[in-house]
Amino acid sequence: MKPVLCVRNDRDDTLGITVAALAEHGVPAIRVDAFDAEPRWPGLDEIGGLVVFGGEMNVDEIERYPYLLTQRELMRRAVDAGLPVLAICLGAQMLARALGARVYRAPLRELGFKPVRITEAGEADPLLGAFHSGDRVFQWHEDTFDLPDGAELLAAGDDVQVQAFRKGPNAWGVQFHFEVDAGGIDAWLRVAEPSLERVWKRSAEEVREELRLYLDAQQQRSRQLLKAFARLVESPLHPL
Repeated sequence: MKPVLCVRNDRDDTLGITVAALAEHGVPAIRVDAFDAEPRWPGLDEIGGLVVFGGEMNVDEIERYPYLLTQRELMRRAVDAGLPVLAICLGAQMLARALGARVYRAPLRELGFKPVRITEAGEADPLLGAFHSGDRVFQWHEDTFDLPDGAELLAAGDDVQVQAFRKGPNAWGVQFHFEVDAGGIDAWLRVAEPSLERVWKRSAEEVREELRLYLDAQQQRSRQLLKAFARLVESPLHPL
């Protein structure tokens, strides 16, 4: 079976439960660190799916981070080819941008577990249907985006509207970090802690307490989502 390509944009990103969850269902993964000096980007014919992870930059900082444009183009080609695509946080913003949508500062920064509402389309969706309205999901972002033309809204938030969407049968953008584990969040908190309260108005201990309360439930949903994605990699749907 062709592997899923996991694209990392943050040196402190552990990829959470993603690789292990895919492996549990027989789907191998390979990782590319986009920030490397000379990353080796496989061709679409070499991979069975694409997962693009988060980072702290804005999607249009392409002069400072030229690999962002590389990823946007890769996602656009993958969507056109009908390859299964799953884009998370910054990845979701890049996917939206690749599909022609506007990306901009959110009305407020979100950090911690926030409730989401699953739309009717989301309830029927093979991936986002793993989540239920009222579930608390982990957020860490300051940008948001418009829903791309022709995409379906799958999940919405009270403060930041677009939380998950699907474009066609095989491409998903998810604003929240469904993939995280405690070790990964702790790594991010250690890096951000000097400015956490000033910038994000949260303390590290507040975030860690929310992890204790809500992470296990989120991971149960997330494993269902990743199981569905693994099945799609094994037997992809035909593009519309």
